[in-house]
Amino acid sequence: MATEKTKITIEATVNAPAQKVWDYWTDAKRIIQWNCPSPEWHTPKAEHEVKEGGKFNFRMEARDGSFGFDFGGVYDVVKPAEQLDYTLGDGRKVWITFTSNGNSTHIKQTFEAESENPVEMQRDGWQGILNNFKKYTEEN
Repeated sequence: MATEKTKITIEATVNAPAQKVWDYWTDAKRIIQWNCPSPEWHTPKAEHEVKEGGKFNFRMEARDGSFGFDFGGVYDVVKPAEQLDYTLGDGRKVWITFTSNGNSTHIKQTFEAESENPVEMQRDGWQGILNNFKKYTEEN
């Protein structure tokens, strides 16, 4: 019998039109600029093919070199400037919606929690990345 995985939802409203938000979210050269939860982390490499069935892999590392990991999977649903769903390499699902409101875009991201780290830590880490995305997109 399969057990229901804990789902975590994070949200942010970015002061930018949906097309710009989508472009910044999906451009590998931009991903390496914003994909980190705090200044102690960075993403030195981002590779992906943004299409249904396309694979992605982002390398996240501590800036001091003490720890790093690959974050990857396969895109399940790709609707430009509206929705991006994917399955992580460990089988967990992620659902992202981009809701346009003129010159702002609301991002809602729901993901299945892993069992290794506390839910609060996962929520804070993913929210930190989303907050970084908001800041980067609004400033560039």
